[in-house]
Amino acid sequence: MTFDELRDYCLSKPATTESLPFDEFTLVFKVAGKMFALSDIEARPMRVSLKCDPERAVELREVHEAIQPAFHMNKTHWNTVTSDGSLRDSLIRELIDHSYERVVAGLPKASREALSGAA
Repeated sequence: MTFDELRDYCLSKPATTESLPFDEFTLVFKVAGKMFALSDIEARPMRVSLKCDPERAVELREVHEAIQPAFHMNKTHWNTVTSDGSLRDSLIRELIDHSYERVVAGLPKASREALSGAA
């Protein structure tokens, strides 16, 4: 998966915004103001940090060398996924979906209901 493909996929999610809140290189994707993906726009190969269920995060790290604890993030809940050719794009999309869904699940009920109406 390329950075452009990542960006397009993240932005296809309902109510997603993008910004550069930390520096001019770290693109952050948010839903309802909460981060679900971060990526260095210049990194090659493309890397993206994604929120993940803690048990699944550990399992993914054990199975895939290209999935590691996220740098500068809570390593219990965040993985960095490197698109180095060893992972299927479908797995990366699945992990983006999982991150987005975890963030949405943690939103207040009114925000979740507003999103379900936007979908």
